[in-house]
Amino acid sequence: MYGFLGRFEPQLYALMRIVVGLLFACHGAQKLLGFPAPMKGMSGPLPPMVLLGGILELVLGIAVAVGLLTSIAAFVASGEMAVAYFSVHAKGGFWPLLNGGEMAALYCFVFLYISAHGSGIWSIDAAMGKGRR
Repeated sequence: MYGFLGRFEPQLYALMRIVVGLLFACHGAQKLLGFPAPMKGMSGPLPPMVLLGGILELVLGIAVAVGLLTSIAAFVASGEMAVAYFSVHAKGGFWPLLNGGEMAALYCFVFLYISAHGSGIWSIDAAMGKGRR
């Protein structure tokens, strides 16, 4: 049974996918381009893992936002966030709120949901007849 906004589910899902994708792309832009602000504590050349993460975040975030190969892009982004959580944040303890990994964990599961759900409306995938719904 749908809640009171259930009739708007396709539109709300599309808005969530677009916003999540754009926010994720901002993390990549910050690493690669210093936009909208440079990363704190990073000066000089980026370490290879940070550079790879920035490239993935920028490209995959844009792909999810515009709905291009959405399920694949979201699945890879989910995996990247799982790797980020376990290789960086989990070293600081179990609890995401205490080890700084809350956003990595949240992105991981939101992208996993997007991967399972597909692109939905307002997407390149849907325009090409490949999107779900």
